[in-house]
Amino acid sequence: MSYKVEEIGNKRIVHLDGEIDMDVADKSRNTILPLIEAGHEVHLNLSKVTYMDSSGISVLIESKKLSEEKKTKFELIEVSKPVEKVIAMARKFL
Repeated sequence: MSYKVEEIGNKRIVHLDGEIDMDVADKSRNTILPLIEAGHEVHLNLSKVTYMDSSGISVLIESKKLSEEKKTKFELIEVSKPVEKVIAMARKFL
């Protein structure tokens, strides 16, 4: 997994690329959560993510919960088909 953070005012657009599995979940968590902790609005671009497992879903859930605590915005944008499928399956259980 690789990433790029784009800054636009208080908004941070995090572009993730590749696979998000348990081997790299901490890397994505350590990229996203500090931005939310700092009070930034975070938009997560997942258009180039080719695979996501349950550890990736846990990062999304943690990010959303933290953004609610910090009263800031966390949003998924441009979600790839493989990630859409995983999110759809996870919604059945949430």
